[in-house]
Order: sequence, then C-alpha cells, then structure tokens
Amino acid sequence: MTAEPDYDAVAYDLPEPIATEAFTDPVKAVRRLEEIYDAHTAHLRDRFDALLHGTLPKGRVRATYPEIGIRTSSYAHIDSRLAYGHVSGPGEYATTITQPSLFRSYLTEQIRLLLRNHGVPVSVGPSDLPIPLHFAFPNGVHVEGELAARIERPLRDMFDVPDLAVTDDAIVNGTYVTPPGTPMPLAPFTAPRIDYSLFRLAHYTATDAEHFQNFVLFTNYQFYIDEFCARARRLMAEGGGGYDAFVEPGNLVTPAGSVEPTTGRAPPRLPQMPAYHLKRGSSAGITMVNIGVGPSNAKTITDHIAVLRPHAWLMLGHCAGLRNSQKLGDYVLAHGYVREDHVLDADLPAWIPIPPLAEVQVALEDAVEEVTGLEGYDLKRIMRTGTVATIDNRNWELRDHREPVQRFSQSRAVALDMESATIAANGFRFRVPYGTLLCVSDKPLHGELKLPGMASEFYRTQVNQHLEIGIRALEMLREMAPERLHSRKLRSFTETAFQ
Repeated sequence: MTAEPDYDAVAYDLPEPIATEAFTDPVKAVRRLEEIYDAHTAHLRDRFDALLHGTLPKGRVRATYPEIGIRTSSYAHIDSRLAYGHVSGPGEYATTITQPSLFRSYLTEQIRLLLRNHGVPVSVGPSDLPIPLHFAFPNGVHVEGELAARIERPLRDMFDVPDLAVTDDAIVNGTYVTPPGTPMPLAPFTAPRIDYSLFRLAHYTATDAEHFQNFVLFTNYQFYIDEFCARARRLMAEGGGGYDAFVEPGNLVTPAGSVEPTTGRAPPRLPQMPAYHLKRGSSAGITMVNIGVGPSNAKTITDHIAVLRPHAWLMLGHCAGLRNSQKLGDYVLAHGYVREDHVLDADLPAWIPIPPLAEVQVALEDAVEEVTGLEGYDLKRIMRTGTVATIDNRNWELRDHREPVQRFSQSRAVALDMESATIAANGFRFRVPYGTLLCVSDKPLHGELKLPGMASEFYRTQVNQHLEIGIRALEMLREMAPERLHSRKLRSFTETAFQ
C-alpha cells in the first residue's frame, strides 16, 4: 500500500512557469492574461480529475491568478475630464485578474487608457495569489459534492480553497492600506472578490455572468418582470429590434428571430432574485432583476453585479407617497435619500451624502416626457423630484406615527420605500452610475393603503408605462460615451485606475 504524501514536506505541484512580460498592445496583454489563467486553472482541474480517479497529488497543488501591473516614475499629463484610466501618482500598481475572457472588452479598454495616459508598458505575468480550487470551475461544478464520498483526506490539505481573509471590499471602500513594499491597487476588486461574486450571481439569479448587460434595471415587483419578458419575447419574434437575444433563468436563450428558447434548461424553481437579459453587442443591452422586498436583497445583488462594472443601474419600484398632493400612479424622481436601511452603515456611513448624477437625472426626466407626452411645467402634474426615504421596517405604519412622520417631514421626503437608497448608495460606493424612478402605489398617511382591489387597478394601468420609461432612459444613457457617464463625483481622493 502506497503511503500518502506528507504535504508539509513535499514541494508544491505547480503549473508550467510563464514569465512576466511587458506589453504596449492592450489586445496582446489581455491575450496573455487569458493564456495564464487558462493554463493555471487547467492545472487545478487536471489534478482534481486525477484525484477523483484515485490518484493523490504528489504535492500541494497550487496555481495562481494572473496579474497586470504598471510602474511609473512621473505624474501623467491627463485629460482632467476623465474619471478613470490613470493612476494617481508615481509608483508601482498591480491587480490580480480572473476570467479574463469574460472581461475581455473591459480589460482591453482599461489597459488602452493606461498606456495612452502614462506612456509606459504594462507587465503581465502570474501573481503570488492562489486560485481556490472551487473557482477553477466557472461552469458550476460543485467541488465538495464531487469529493465527499471519495476521499478521506480534507480537500484543503491538497488544494487552496476560498479564503475570506483576502475577499473583501477594502479597496472599493477606501479603507485599504497598502503594505510596505507591495504595489498599490490598480483595480477596485481583487480576483478572489470577483470570483466570489460571479458564483453568487449564478446562485441568486440562475443565469451566468456572461449574460449580464451593462445597463441594469432593478424592481421589487414581479409585474414589471412579466411585462419585461413579454416585451422581450415580442422583440425576438419580430427580429430583435436591435437586440440579439433574450436570456431567462436557467440560461434559456431565445435568439432574435425565434419564438422559443434554443438552449438552456429551466430551473425546477425560480431563484431568490431571478435575472432576465435583453442582450446586445458589447454587452450594451439591458438586464432586469427582481430583487424582491427589502434593503438586504438590494445590497446583496448590487454587491455582486458591481464586479461586472456596469455603466448604469436604475431602480424602478413602488413607493408610499408622503404628500397629500400626490396621486396613485404619480412618479417620484429621487434627487436625494434618507438612508435608514442600515445594511450599509459599516461600509458607507449614513452621514455620507449620495448626490444625484446629472446625466442619469436628465435621462430619466427626458424619458418621462417622451413616454407620457408631457413636458416642462405640465410634467409636474405626474412627477415630483424630491427626497426618497428608505427604511428597513415594512410595517412602519403600525408604530406610533408621530416620530417617523416628523423626521420624514423635516427631511422634505416625498416618498418612502425599502430599496432605493440602498441601490443608490451601493452605486455611489462601487462607482456605478445610479438613479431612481418610483411610482406611488399607496398613501398611508392619507388613508390610501395598498389593498388588493386598488393594487390590481394600479398595476393594470401603470406598470407598462413605468417600465417603458426605465427602458427608454437606459437607451438614452447607452448613447452616451462611457467616459461621460462615469462621473468624477463618484471618485475619491486616491482612486484605482480601472473604473
């Protein structure tokens, strides 16, 4: 009988070495990132497959993420209008990369800007950061389940496994302190942090990350999803209308010109936050997610979608109107937020203001005008611009009204919901342009509660128009260049070069 290897004494089982190389061509740099990532993840998968067939590895199996870096000795003369694409000063910067083929367009653009703004090459090579075995299977293989009944030795004795100590938001939160002698961060997220979110996205939405688009709608009602699906299916049946495919949970893909999905498999039950994708070239289509009710879900899904670096996300939902002059069906365009959701208090303290973004606000107002046919002063008949209060207690009406009502009045709030401030605040935190357009569905302070009969009539007459406005606003934002959309308002004193 062959003795098990002593993993404390045996050398690491590593992939074939790949040298770090300098690049002045962004396409070639990304290609090298892909080569390293593919070779290193294949090494982990090969050793894992051998283990499943009874062959223990000869040492502790390790492969590392690829890394891109840049070293500059001078301050760059950059276009001060740009919010990203340059490092803040002389020094060495680096970031680890995962799934570079998924992020090919994004990486190519970020590297192109670095090369243009600094005039020095970027370096690409393997990093020292291990790839957890679980993350080497982007197709969703459940590593622990495969092994559970086959081996006695703990998996972590042979492979690197996910480590929460290196999976956090310190960089994007602005709390990261670069250890002496190490490069400063080049991107807002590390590779393990991105991998964690990519796997979570598949779990929560039942669609793969490759289907997510750069323009995202969030809603807290299934009625909006039903209408979005009906519109998308009509578009596909009629040839696409500028979109290439429609993707539903289970990665059900209906290509333009078809009336039924041609690939994918419907899940046995809908996931917690199902996502639907109206796809377009360069990921310029629209993703819509039903986040359900509450700030916890809103934070969870935006935590994960943020790693895909979308160009904008909007909240389309229902709210309680707080003013007597509002009517059911009126719109509220948020220009400020009272943040009583509490889920982001540790990451983004409530004293930090969440500013309105001019480009998003203008697009939403223009879309309301276009869809409703009202403009200028007449638009005030159906829409108010004002502060939205977001709370974490759905049954706030059951409390003594005097204290919360006084606070809402002092804040000048015109609407109350449970998700909008969370989505906007996480957009601010993650440097993703954000906006909110709500629809008044009840007025609890004035005796108009959300009762079944009222809700049915409201949904029948208002959901289609509200969704059309949201889609049109995103299409307007899509026509803008990304460098105009990604606002300098969202950048802190010392920022990463990658947006």
